[in-house]
Amino acid sequence: MRDKRFIAEHRGGPLKKEQHYQLTEWACACSKHILYLFGEEIDVRLINALNVALEWTKGNVSVGDAMKSSRDAHKVAREVSNPTARAVARSVGHSVATPHMADHSLGAAWYALKAVQSAGCSTDAEKEWQNEKLPSEIKELILTARETSRFKNIDI
Repeated sequence: MRDKRFIAEHRGGPLKKEQHYQLTEWACACSKHILYLFGEEIDVRLINALNVALEWTKGNVSVGDAMKSSRDAHKVAREVSNPTARAVARSVGHSVATPHMADHSLGAAWYALKAVQSAGCSTDAEKEWQNEKLPSEIKELILTARETSRFKNIDI
C-alpha cells in the first residue's frame, strides 16, 4: 500500500512541491554517489536521466519527460548482465521516476544500497551517507517511510 505522505498536494496529498523537489534531488544524489559502480563506461542514458530529474526540479522539463528517462534507465538495467551495474541503473530509474511518484525516491536509495552490497562495499556506510544528505524538511518522512516501506523486508 502506498504511503499517502508521498502524495503531492496538487493530487490531494500533504506533500508540498518543495518537498517533492527535495525528494528528487536527494534520490539523484543517492544515485550519483554510486554511479561509478556502473563500470568504466557509464551509459549516457543514465547521466541523461539524472539531468532530466534535476531539470524537473527547476521547472525545465515535464513529468512526462522524466517518465521517459526513467524507462530509458530501466532499459539499461535490463540490458546489462552485471548485478552491480543493474542495481545502479535501477537506482537512476527510480530517481528520475520520483517526479511522477515521490515515493520512488525510496527505491533510488534502496537500489543504491543494493549496488553497494553487490560491489562488496559497506551498506551501513552508504546508508549513513544517504541519511546525512537528507534535507531537514524531508528527513523524518524518509526515515519513517524506510521502516514501513515495501523495501524494509528485503535483504540488503
